[in-house]
Amino acid sequence: LAAGMKWGHEAIEANSQYFHLAAWAVPAVKTISILAIGQIEGDVLSGVCFVSLSNLDPLRGFVLAPLFIYLFIGTSFLLAGFVSLFRIRTIMKHDGTKTEKLERLMVRIGVFSVLYTVPATIVIACFFYEQAFRPHWEHSWVSHNCRSLAIPCPMHPGPHMTPDFTV
Repeated sequence: LAAGMKWGHEAIEANSQYFHLAAWAVPAVKTISILAIGQIEGDVLSGVCFVSLSNLDPLRGFVLAPLFIYLFIGTSFLLAGFVSLFRIRTIMKHDGTKTEKLERLMVRIGVFSVLYTVPATIVIACFFYEQAFRPHWEHSWVSHNCRSLAIPCPMHPGPHMTPDFTV
């Protein structure tokens, strides 16, 4: 807002309550929605609660889609901020003003954005990988362990598939 729309500190501070409302309301609505539809499940082995371990649809709607949307919006804001900073830098160079501090700020923002965006993208890619192969892994696990657990074995066992943890 300061770089792109040329808002001053006072203008941003005057609207800060709305920014805080938006920042807290979105996760609150998501949390209340997940609790209301009863899609919180606990993992017996780890003791961690998560969104719908047994049903993939709520996981897609409440975890994967929001993460993807937030990453897209955040990257868009970062790019818009960089464009604004480059414009300011160009104007400052034309005026003969020193731009070392601005360039250092741009480098810091660039490093932060890479250090944030790359892991977030990897997490989203892992969720997509899990979404694509989880039914196969579950079917394979049941086929492999049905006799020892005394549960009905599938009619068509299929190939034994497990997650591939190599990168």
